[in-house]
Amino acid sequence: MAVRAVVFDVGECLVDETREYGTWADWLGVPRHTFAAQFGATIARGLDYRETFQVFRPGFDLAVEREKRAAAGQPEMYGEDDLYPDVRPALAALREAGLWLGIAGNQTVRSGRILRELFAADVDLIGTSDDWGVSKPDPEFFRRLAGATPFEAAEILYVGDRLDNDVEPAMAAGMHTALIRRGPWGSIQQHHPATARATMRIDSLLELAALIRKFRRYPGR
Repeated sequence: MAVRAVVFDVGECLVDETREYGTWADWLGVPRHTFAAQFGATIARGLDYRETFQVFRPGFDLAVEREKRAAAGQPEMYGEDDLYPDVRPALAALREAGLWLGIAGNQTVRSGRILRELFAADVDLIGTSDDWGVSKPDPEFFRRLAGATPFEAAEILYVGDRLDNDVEPAMAAGMHTALIRRGPWGSIQQHHPATARATMRIDSLLELAALIRKFRRYPGR
């Protein structure tokens, strides 16, 4: 079936999280390069990224610390300057091609508000794990996504940077997938054999419009 809807993950797909993880290193009181090195090692070992925080502060509770940061006037924050430079032109090209667009990822209520401020005029759906009460890679997240999209699952292309959270569960839900090779997960996982299962493998969101046009002409290839 032809791709009629494109739905994007958030972190390292639309938003460059370099600054945000740097502020977490500052909050923990460790050098940023040390935090980044441990973060990459955690991903490479196939562990939950939150284990990184446990290395520096055993018993660290991310939800609690988010509230502490907000109370201290240092909430998690991102904005237009943190978007990857290909985001705006890619969304415009996909919209011009007549595609239905959405954003859906593991994000907090606060992040959902930021996403709506940034993208409400550009996409048809913005959904977050906090909105839906379920997080990727839980299959229910992708069922909720499919239910919020006015097309069959097989007509949805889900775009993300992770095999474990994005490509594999979206494929299991019957969706097409695009793996974008950037950010910590995209860089570390790019040589994993499972990447070959993605419908598309890209280095820039600007590649999507042409690839989808080709896919529409030759579905299944």
